[in-house]
Amino acid sequence: MRRMPSAPTIHVACLCAAWCRLCDGYRAVLESLADEFDRAGVALQWHWVDIEDEAELVGDLDVETFPTIVVADDAQVRFAGPVEPQRETLQRLLRATVGTSSARPALTPEIDAFVRGLRRRQPDRMSAIAPRSSKSA
Repeated sequence: MRRMPSAPTIHVACLCAAWCRLCDGYRAVLESLADEFDRAGVALQWHWVDIEDEAELVGDLDVETFPTIVVADDAQVRFAGPVEPQRETLQRLLRATVGTSSARPALTPEIDAFVRGLRRRQPDRMSAIAPRSSKSA
């Protein structure tokens, strides 16, 4: 699945929290999938979003459970919602959403607002160990 030059930029965001132990382990899943998709020539913009540290970006989006994944391109949201925290689940989800540009159903204004901010946010390098944080240690 090679990305064509005219393909849209696709953002993959994982919404988690620093206090969530499940999120600690899930970061390795994202790093592994980032490497896999990169080796396959699929350029994705990866974002690790701490919902408390980046509350302004998250806005009114109600994150009910972790991990919550948002996949969006420059024109539309391809997926937004919680996922089971297994690598294979996210891998299947990304394979299904990244390779298609068909229209998606309308989503809530909160998700739309989050994605507008996400598109402006600098992506994370998933190989970096330390998550982005605006709080001092």
